Amino acid sequence: MSYKTILAILQSEADAPRVLDLALPLAARHDSHVIGLHAEALPMVMASPMGGPVVDLSIDMQEETSRRHAIMRALFEERARVEGVANEWRGFDSVSGDSAISGIESARSADLVVAQQTDPDATASMAANIEALLFETGRPVLLVPYVRRVRSAEFRKVLLAWNGSQQAARAAFDALPFMMEAESVEVLCIDPQDTPRRDASMAGTAIAAALARHGIEVDIKIEISGGISHGEAIDNRISDTGADLLVMGAFGRSRLKEFVFGGATRTILQTMTIPTLLAH
Repeated sequence: MSYKTILAILQSEADAPRVLDLALPLAARHDSHVIGLHAEALPMVMASPMGGPVVDLSIDMQEETSRRHAIMRALFEERARVEGVANEWRGFDSVSGDSAISGIESARSADLVVAQQTDPDATASMAANIEALLFETGRPVLLVPYVRRVRSAEFRKVLLAWNGSQQAARAAFDALPFMMEAESVEVLCIDPQDTPRRDASMAGTAIAAALARHGIEVDIKIEISGGISHGEAIDNRISDTGADLLVMGAFGRSRLKEFVFGGATRTILQTMTIPTLLAH
């Protein structure tokens, strides 16, 4: 099992190196086809004080947009050539200029989407809409931390945050190619509860057994949060174990048909220090 079609969301020149550092070596290892995708905002025709269009300004904006498209495409194609991976380029112009939103349709035909975690200090034009990728595509999204560049070797230690939910199950099986390559996988259960079908002490055993049948080395860790948030507990466990990939379900709630992230997902998206695979 492997990722044969990988979509790399390239929002800007700032995030492209981090995304490609992870996506292209991964593609080379899995003999994947990589789609590089970038969007630019449509130039807006502005009116002069006299009411007429400012044609020259519109032309200048279009030339700048075309220049950025060319830079992003050249960067992607040169990196893909060096890595020796099959690739294609998709460039879009849209009202928002958001590469994630422009990439929704492409993502639905990909095995894996790779994008950068949102940098809180980035301007609006430099930040991709991660919510759209997670909640509107049905595909796993591998996020690269903005705080560091990660050259993709095989992930050695994978941490699976498990609560038995649909989202966690989706993430676990979407991450199988990574877990099958890893030296070890830990199933982390935080504050499990007794249910009619299972004692809390048995949390994680079923998914661990399922993963073990794929030849994966699996351990189970039951953690009591002790008053800290589940997101913080996950961060602490990453630090304790030296995990280099986190796998977890993405939780959200609808607000007037717009998704916003729930507690643990929001914490991880804000604080992640290692690549994180999320699925919804």
